[in-house]
Amino acid sequence: MNVVLTGMMGTGKTVVGKKLAQKLNMKYISTDEMIEKDVGMSIPKIFKRKGEPYFRDVETKAIKCVAMLDNYVIDTGGGVVQRNENMEELERNGAIICLTASPEVILGRTRKTNYRPLLNVDNPVSAIKKLLKKRERFYKRCSRMIDTSNKGIQEVVDEIMKFLSEREKK
Repeated sequence: MNVVLTGMMGTGKTVVGKKLAQKLNMKYISTDEMIEKDVGMSIPKIFKRKGEPYFRDVETKAIKCVAMLDNYVIDTGGGVVQRNENMEELERNGAIICLTASPEVILGRTRKTNYRPLLNVDNPVSAIKKLLKKRERFYKRCSRMIDTSNKGIQEVVDEIMKFLSEREKK
């Protein structure tokens, strides 16, 4: 079984994913890192040069690959949930956990990076709110949602581990 982390940028997927993999003695993989390696350019460059539809197609191919793995913590991009085929692939062998945070927390956590192509706009808080609204119904499909706004990394990891333990008992 895999543990799949999804959610908006800045919600802690990468840092929580690495720590969770360590605690569960699982391997960690990031679909964004896979995509950058396969395409040979950073995510912002892919968005700028090839566009979001191209990125989403490459992302779906990456999802098909990681969905076949076992015993992994899979860190996905936040938009992966928008395609039903991605969710179906990931659900086959995994618990999908959505990490959330308030728009202000997300902005605070991502402000110092140039790595966020969807936030390179005049009003990033408004852009985050729009993205959250657009993805809200998709995120609700996840096995569990965890708000990381006022939680430390270990607290989020513990909450995920508790959820997984309870899920196994069912």
